[in-house]
Amino acid sequence: MTQALPTTSSVPAKSQVCVGLSGGVDSAVAAAVLCQQGHHVTGLFMKNWDEDDGSEYCTAKEDLADAQRVADHLGIELVTANFAAEYWDNVFESFLAGYQRGETPNPDVLCNREIKFKQFSRYARSLGADYVATGHYARAAVAGDGPALMRAADASKDQTYFLLGVNRDELASVIFPLGDLQKTEVRAQAKSLGLHNFDRKDSTGICFIGERRFRDFLARYLPAKNGVIVDTAGRTRGEHMGAAYYTIGQREGLGIGGQRGSENAPWFVIGKNVAANELIVSQDSGLLMQDYLVTTHLNWLADEPPLPSRVYASTRYRQRATPATLTLRADGALRVRFDSPQRAITPGQYLCLYDEATNTRCLGGGVIRSFGRHAH
Repeated sequence: MTQALPTTSSVPAKSQVCVGLSGGVDSAVAAAVLCQQGHHVTGLFMKNWDEDDGSEYCTAKEDLADAQRVADHLGIELVTANFAAEYWDNVFESFLAGYQRGETPNPDVLCNREIKFKQFSRYARSLGADYVATGHYARAAVAGDGPALMRAADASKDQTYFLLGVNRDELASVIFPLGDLQKTEVRAQAKSLGLHNFDRKDSTGICFIGERRFRDFLARYLPAKNGVIVDTAGRTRGEHMGAAYYTIGQREGLGIGGQRGSENAPWFVIGKNVAANELIVSQDSGLLMQDYLVTTHLNWLADEPPLPSRVYASTRYRQRATPATLTLRADGALRVRFDSPQRAITPGQYLCLYDEATNTRCLGGGVIRSFGRHAH
């Protein structure tokens, strides 16, 4: 696939920019960089999850306090907005539906699409902003075919995977101030600027789950439905607490070690039979290696290429993108065949595509629906 070489998009001086302030060091430095560049900056703190369940795990109150300290230090206004209803309707309900189908959904991709680059953008425009900015490690650019999303300079922190679902038109008015910085530089800048959160630990996981056990949280919305664990020959190997609580490739927490007549080797989840409420396991980790997947309704962040087409592709965050070929199936779905087998491809997770020429431009992606392996 031939791609036009991108150029960094220019933002007019003294633009009105609304930056998402989360309370963390990344968004704080993003705001500081915009101020240093002379823009008129407003901070926006987004509350996406209600805490009326009395949970001590979601840190929204502490995050807001940190965001306010950053805004006060930089001398900018901080506005707050509650998108909890939109999050529930457009992200969380989809998250639950995915688990009910036996998938392992990724709410962060949906959150970026539906909240941070839809609701946030609309709200920012209502405040008079010309641009929105976030602390994501990515780069917005202009290519020969229009707005483009590029990998960040810090490969270890690159977050283009989480941005693959954003509407392409939004990229024309997005600024990623950290795109050319290393994480170490971001922390160093925060410290030199006197920002109180320069050494704050990076947030992990999803706010509405926090540090609690994932299974305990999910059980509140998807009650446990016990079933059997079977091997590939259909032999019962144990019981599970609900197939929704397990994911492809999982080996911990199965509780089926020491099986009579089996090797002293770990068991892996290799599939689910949702209709029969069965979890399928094997001690052959080679069964986790698949060389193609099927996806539908791709979100393109570049002009849709003629098919078949060559790309780089990854099936999870921080996975090294690998060469693959895209082809169109008769039913309109897209088949992605990898040059080499990939481990634990998981329905519900996202496929992320990059250009073949440089493996730098994010072309978009879609939800993984199924996978398989060709006979060799």
